[in-house]
Amino acid sequence: MTFENVTVDSAEPAPGVLLLAGIPGSGKSTVAAALAARFARSAHIEVDHLQELIVQGCHWPSPDGDPEADRQILLRARNGCLLADSFASAGFLPVLDDVVVRRSHLDFYRAHVKAPLHVVILAPGPDKAWERNNARHKKLTTNWAFLDEAMRAELSGEGVWIDNADQTIEETVTAVLTATGLKALLD
Repeated sequence: MTFENVTVDSAEPAPGVLLLAGIPGSGKSTVAAALAARFARSAHIEVDHLQELIVQGCHWPSPDGDPEADRQILLRARNGCLLADSFASAGFLPVLDDVVVRRSHLDFYRAHVKAPLHVVILAPGPDKAWERNNARHKKLTTNWAFLDEAMRAELSGEGVWIDNADQTIEETVTAVLTATGLKALLD
């Protein structure tokens, strides 16, 4: 097999990058996977998985204010942006999911994603997010519900907000597609 005439980038890039943000337990990964599955060409980029690539020296976010953990939050976001742009230029709709609750973190995504960025914030509320966390296989030992207040204060008016507390996964996917205009790509 030869690759002389093969190009990675598509003549038709994806219409942008979708960032699903919210606190832990808000449904980001589940909705992102279901959303990506709706498109003929898509990629689900779970930013937590990018942090898992660090073999030694990984510092997961904690409520303790660890500067190295904060640096790694931006490192994984930067790598997510690079992957998203690579997939988008090759014609795949990238769906990023990450815990984004601070304006500076969202601004980082906006500064580093070259393709148009569609921001959707899943906001089922802290109680529902904690309930979901306790019902899933990747349970967290820290209750991150306090991040909901920070997210609502810092990201108010940013992107599209969806209260998915009482929605099924499919209802949330439909709401995201409709709110972002990406539904038109499926019709």
